[in-house]
Amino acid sequence: MRKGEETRTRILDVAEAAVLQKGFGGTSIEELIAETGITKSGFFYHFKDKNELAKALLNRYIENDERIYDEIFGRARDLMDDPLQSFLLGLKLLSELLSDLPNGHPGCLVATVCYYERLFDREIQETNRNAVLAWRRRFGRMLREIMEVYPPREPVDVDRLADMVSSVLEGGIVLSKTLKEPNTLAEQVLMLRTFVRMLFLPVADPPVAAVRQGQAFGAAGNGQL
Repeated sequence: MRKGEETRTRILDVAEAAVLQKGFGGTSIEELIAETGITKSGFFYHFKDKNELAKALLNRYIENDERIYDEIFGRARDLMDDPLQSFLLGLKLLSELLSDLPNGHPGCLVATVCYYERLFDREIQETNRNAVLAWRRRFGRMLREIMEVYPPREPVDVDRLADMVSSVLEGGIVLSKTLKEPNTLAEQVLMLRTFVRMLFLPVADPPVAAVRQGQAFGAAGNGQL
């Protein structure tokens, strides 16, 4: 990596940590310059203003998220041909990855941009919206493949169910940070996994003893005992 690229990456790393901790409004160019040890002209060589910095941060974050999802769910598909089992394994692998973060998930830039969208131009807002729609399409494709093999036990809208995956991830981040419990996000992903499994797997036949017990209760209610 060339020196200019290293400097740009360093600025982005420092800026991302600061933004996730304090928000875009609470992060100043001056503190980024001080933290990275570059000159003011050096900063503006890479980013002409704060809006351009935000755009670069957001695009990098989205690309990294897409790469992680590609790797995790691609690996699950290589290991499992069944679409449901593959999706469940992918969620399991994702929860394990999140559990390995020593201090929990640092936060989501997509959510941060949403919270402070008035600070940004239309291009950044549209980039953010497209990222969320891309997540919907990604998980929607996997869920449609599942539904071709496993009819859901309750009627569901595929896009809304796909959005639920994103909602659990974003909500889990908020819970983890609010409660200061780093494992909460990973645990929420496992709860989502349980829900998906229950939604699509057929109900197993009850044990014979349970059936007989139910029949006995029914007979008692009819005065037959």
